Amino acid sequence: MIRSESRLERLLHERSFVVTAEVVPPRSGDPTPVIEQARDLVGYADAVNVTDNPTGAVHMSAQAGAAFVAQAGLEPVLQITCRDRNRLGLMSDLLGAWALGARNVLCLTGDPSSEGTPVFDVDVMHLVSLVVGMRADTASYFVGVADTPLAGDLARLEQKIDAGADFVQTQIVYDVDAFGEWAVEARTRGILERVFVIAGVAPPRGPKSARFMREHLPGVVVPDRVVDELERAGSDAAAAGVRLTIEVVERLRAIEGLAGVHVMGLGHEDAVRAVIEGAGLLPRPTLD
Repeated sequence: MIRSESRLERLLHERSFVVTAEVVPPRSGDPTPVIEQARDLVGYADAVNVTDNPTGAVHMSAQAGAAFVAQAGLEPVLQITCRDRNRLGLMSDLLGAWALGARNVLCLTGDPSSEGTPVFDVDVMHLVSLVVGMRADTASYFVGVADTPLAGDLARLEQKIDAGADFVQTQIVYDVDAFGEWAVEARTRGILERVFVIAGVAPPRGPKSARFMREHLPGVVVPDRVVDELERAGSDAAAAGVRLTIEVVERLRAIEGLAGVHVMGLGHEDAVRAVIEGAGLLPRPTLD
């Protein structure tokens, strides 16, 4: 059942292997950076996440960012966090984003923040239910959630699906063997039939960034061989990171039931384009 006017939703229902990416609104009122990021991804991604105050720091609103992304010719996935708003604020921003053209939403708890007092009037389960409850009268969003397969709990993901989630974007995957084992269990429990799962990938810029992700990002498992290869690459580490990520994407595509990949450039759209092209994911599919 197609609920929204979303390109992403229609492609997933057609069983296309989708590609999503992300743009980060600037820490200013100048829209130029988000427009440039979006233009760099036109033709490479089927939709792009617009982040909502990532790392708990103040950025241009995701609602404004989504509007600029749409103007640039890409479909936005609005990220919205429980951290920053009460129920009234959440519903208001969801209505505003819908009016500006957003048709996909990713419901998140939100990164910890030292800027202001976290709100958490609702948790992410209630946020999903809130968005689903708006469908009848006001905004029929295609609803997504995040998950950390290698550190999470399938029961918690099932709760998000029970609340009404339509798709899942996962934490960054480097250990494809471990992710494949998770996918087998998820398939056994019927999760891959109930929800579209899009696996997160990100080309590391070098051994330092790989170690940082391993040590500080929950659910990111970076095998030693990845760090070792980046070390050996020396000044060519960024290119090696792209090659490693292309290999990850190719292996992920072989996992039965996986719906796509979410390619995060960590601020480097050139690397995102290189991964998508190198993994044979171009051209992107069209819709009638």
